[in-house]
Amino acid sequence: MPDIIQDAKTFRADRAWGARDIARIDGASVRLHWTDQPYKWHVNDGEEVFVVLQGVVDMHYREYGAEKIVQLSPGDMFVAGKGEEHVARPIGEARVLVIEREGSV
Repeated sequence: MPDIIQDAKTFRADRAWGARDIARIDGASVRLHWTDQPYKWHVNDGEEVFVVLQGVVDMHYREYGAEKIVQLSPGDMFVAGKGEEHVARPIGEARVLVIEREGSV
């Protein structure tokens, strides 16, 4: 029987960037995150896909040493490649689907 997620719009974790595991697919994790606080600057050991489901997120990243920012709204996606430094900073509450290598930061 398939899993049906009907509360993605109302999911709330007990802490910023708390998550619900949705699926594991061939070494990748799919997680629903809730947050109202920035994450931390980090680099992943593989690609990471962010899909903003609700809220607005300013995604900061470094390109050739210069900090850049792109604002993501519901339905927008951001793909951080392996080794690309980035940090997500929500404006208020946000719900974000994240797909990344299992065990990644």
